[in-house]
Amino acid sequence: MANNDDQFKKVISHAKEYGYVFQSSEIYDGLSAVYDYAQNGAELKKNIRDYWWKAMVQMHDNIVGIDASIFMHPTTWKASGHVDAFNDPLIDNKDSKKRYRADVLIEDYCAKIEAKIDKEVAKAQKRFGDSFNKEEFISTNPRVVGYYERIQEILSRMGKSLEAEDLADVKALIEELEIACPLSGSREWTEVKQFNLMFGTKIGASAEHALDLYLRPETAQGIFVNFLNVQKTGRMKIPFGIAQTGKAFRNEIVARQFIFRMREFEQMEMQYFIKPGTQMKWFEYWKEARMKWHMSLGMGAENYRFHDHDKLAHYADAATDIEFKFPFGFKELEGIHSRTDFDLKQHEEFSGKKLQYFDHEDNASYTPYVLETSIGLDRMFLAVFSNSLVEEELENNTTRTVLKLPAVLAPVKAAILPLVKKDGLPEVARQIFDDLKWDFNVTYDEKDAVGRRYRRQDANGTPFCITVDHDTLDDQMVTIRHRDTMEQSRVNISDLTAIIKKEVDVKEWLMRM
Repeated sequence: MANNDDQFKKVISHAKEYGYVFQSSEIYDGLSAVYDYAQNGAELKKNIRDYWWKAMVQMHDNIVGIDASIFMHPTTWKASGHVDAFNDPLIDNKDSKKRYRADVLIEDYCAKIEAKIDKEVAKAQKRFGDSFNKEEFISTNPRVVGYYERIQEILSRMGKSLEAEDLADVKALIEELEIACPLSGSREWTEVKQFNLMFGTKIGASAEHALDLYLRPETAQGIFVNFLNVQKTGRMKIPFGIAQTGKAFRNEIVARQFIFRMREFEQMEMQYFIKPGTQMKWFEYWKEARMKWHMSLGMGAENYRFHDHDKLAHYADAATDIEFKFPFGFKELEGIHSRTDFDLKQHEEFSGKKLQYFDHEDNASYTPYVLETSIGLDRMFLAVFSNSLVEEELENNTTRTVLKLPAVLAPVKAAILPLVKKDGLPEVARQIFDDLKWDFNVTYDEKDAVGRRYRRQDANGTPFCITVDHDTLDDQMVTIRHRDTMEQSRVNISDLTAIIKKEVDVKEWLMRM
């Protein structure tokens, strides 16, 4: 685990050093679990959002996007169940006075068992070499099988207890597992209590007439309340989807792990409205479609897995998470949920307005079922960033730090470098920069030796470096260097746009799906 902790510290440090993520209001000592996306971070975040939007909205003729308000009528949250049931189970350690999410303490305990599994696999891999069959080993090795059964047993019990709101059993489980406070090592725990996560605020000109509001804890409800508006104005036929990206707010008491769990975060959600009875077909369809989207970025199939929910929300009839292997273990990245007709029926009941669909083929009205895909944009940012940061040993016994971002997502696509700051080279480099910036986000860099500039762009995640040298003045050719391979070749200035486009174009990447 220490190695993973070290890697995570490097991720956080690199994100700051290279202008990706800053602590919010840092000059005032910051706010816990609130972060700002810096100049490169804002670009990477935008590129991830655009990559999702293109795949989800632009490539589907029956999915449209909206941008609903952060403020919503307070009854919305009564109807959705957030006022009464949007809680986290919290437990305090009596000695350290620190507060923890009870479910996270138990999940972290299971993560330690998973680390033991990884050790067993690594040992066996070393022992058997090329003949090692990982799947067979995992399914037959008694110790590994026992570990998996133990994890399943623990998570299943926790899920049932939370579902039944048996908080005493959640505490009992923590005590039975002898889970200690990570800070003090103490096992003296308070009772487990539920804590509502919504931020309250007010709207109105005077205190006595102000209306109590909430900052939205999710973006989905803005889609549900607009279901009929979109369906009618867009003349949408079922099945169809409504997508949205935007900020949501949760008063996370135990916010941690950098941008993984924040109080202000961004979601990318799509609610797919379907005919009742077809939900399992669409559940399987969207599971596969979403995993294909992740795979298109080339971040390694071994870093993803599905995790079916032991504890289903009361309105759901199926739910799975796509989990990603972060530096701190496999954690939820995206959720795919079959929400039945709960949301639209709740809003019908609380608003007194009909939210039904008239199916001309069946000549009947019904309340559609909903299949949801919901991914955290900040978590996707962290997945991409942490997966891309590597230190490479080079042939000359030196190392380089390189951020191997998928080129389609990289904030800066190319750096234009004049070999020296004289002899007319900067002028040619500037002209190339001015031409390329119409199509790509590019940067110009003339400070330091060219080797140091290469290293700087490697660490920044820039896929291409384009060097203008003295020969360029005669032959109109430049040296283009590829970040991942460090290979260099001479190409015509006139070919640069086509070369870069082939590597960074969204179409080239999404066609892999």
